Amino acid sequence: MPAPIKYYLGDSKHAEGIHIANGQMLGASHINKFGYTGTSVNGSATIWDGVAVNGNSIYTYLETAVTLKVESDDSDDDGATYLIEGLDGDYNLVSEEIATDSGTGIGTGTQQFLRVFRARMTSNGGVNDGNVSITTNDINDTLLAYIKEDNGQTLMSIYTVPAGKTAYLIKLHGSVDKSNADVKFMFFETPFGGSRNIKHMSGTQGGNPIDYDYPVPLRFEEKSDLEMRILTSASCGAGGIFDLILVDNPS
Repeated sequence: MPAPIKYYLGDSKHAEGIHIANGQMLGASHINKFGYTGTSVNGSATIWDGVAVNGNSIYTYLETAVTLKVESDDSDDDGATYLIEGLDGDYNLVSEEIATDSGTGIGTGTQQFLRVFRARMTSNGGVNDGNVSITTNDINDTLLAYIKEDNGQTLMSIYTVPAGKTAYLIKLHGSVDKSNADVKFMFFETPFGGSRNIKHMSGTQGGNPIDYDYPVPLRFEEKSDLEMRILTSASCGAGGIFDLILVDNPS
């Protein structure tokens, strides 16, 4: 990777993005979060593929860090490995690769996670034959991430700002797969120790997508939970994308 070089925001929009992607913008990185409900929603739901399991599901956030369990509903995935990314109990970035047992198809980890915002299959060509659940490794089996068959990775319009970082929201996109639904797309922030509040709402109908570029980015402090949701009047599938620039906090 090229050595970090100091660039300034006045260069140009595309040049700045390339510098960030190359790791050349000191103290800055890019996060692209993309999700899909994976099934039809009628009502309100977080835009993530776990809706396929929990119905019109609002995502559940943990209050205590736990170890994780991975399991597929297809025995052809037995022995597969998965890379899970998220935050530990101190909101620091962590990841863990968990291998499932070739006999039981279940794998458990040792790293504790407070947040999970991405998982992907790292074996079998990256294609899972079954639906893969990543849950808490306890009696609750709380679903934290879900990989639908053949997708190879999660689709989650969810992110939590790591400790020592500030996030800047630069773009939102939402889409639906039906033309007969009146749909609202919402973006929520729950700041650390605070109450959830809405930061964006857009309405659409006729299957038309929504896009919004922030001329001045919205700023989110470390440890804030960020999430896209949909509210629909008729059954439809929904996708959501948001882009963040992460900037290191001054030390």
